[in-house]
Amino acid sequence: MSEWLTGLFWWFLVLSFLVPMIRQRIIEKERVGVLRALEQRRGSRVITMIHRQEALSLLGVPLYRYLTMEDSEQVLRAIRLTPDDRPIDIILHTPGGLALAATQIAYAIRKHPAPVTVFVPHYAMSGGTLVALAANHLMMDENAALGPIDPQLMQQNEGPYPAPSILAVVKQKGVEKVDDKTLLLADIADKSLRQVRGFLTWLLDEPLGKSHAEAVAEALTDGRWTHDYPLTTDALRDLGLTVRTDMPAEVYRLMELYPQPVRRQPAVEYLPLPGPSPAPASGRQPAKR
Repeated sequence: MSEWLTGLFWWFLVLSFLVPMIRQRIIEKERVGVLRALEQRRGSRVITMIHRQEALSLLGVPLYRYLTMEDSEQVLRAIRLTPDDRPIDIILHTPGGLALAATQIAYAIRKHPAPVTVFVPHYAMSGGTLVALAANHLMMDENAALGPIDPQLMQQNEGPYPAPSILAVVKQKGVEKVDDKTLLLADIADKSLRQVRGFLTWLLDEPLGKSHAEAVAEALTDGRWTHDYPLTTDALRDLGLTVRTDMPAEVYRLMELYPQPVRRQPAVEYLPLPGPSPAPASGRQPAKR
């Protein structure tokens, strides 16, 4: 009996390792199929940059992802390997990340000779917004959002502190009433704001014109919104940006193939197909036409 239980235990361990691996391989194969179908339909190279919370197989430990230098290296390599006459489609889903990585990707997008389209099915915040605005065409779900690009500063494991807020504190209190550390942060904040605004103005100069580009760059960096404030398609259009909402079905299908960690009890549930039509309030049958 004990040998049978021991064998069952080892089979359980083997399956615990194999089943997640097999499931992951199946999902990866489906992703390739969706990417190939989208590339063939649009005649483009499709690049995905999707940062979702993931779970390590077996242990279920949450792993948070964001825009890193490794992402920058991979995207730049994909763009470099793309022929100059071939359009690029980038599917973008990210909370943001390193400013250097976002700037390098945005610069490479703008330098690609053929048109580049960025698809945002849910959100692209902070550095993701910089990447999205570098494209020739921006396509978003009607309920998707971008975010402000005001730099966030870290200091000795403190923060992040929004650069505009640091400058506002110094201005309100006066230089003589703040310590050296705050003055140092204010100096860095001023430099980072000017750098981001200058680069964003350069990105938007061609499609919008110099004065309009400067106005949009200031709006997205001056701290009028919190860093996590969602800029919807309507808000972006109010800024004078062109946003399309005819998202290809393949983009939504691809997002389904990047599942979040499975919870024991789902927080959101719904029937996959439309339910029956509601009955008339009066109880009478509706008139036939």
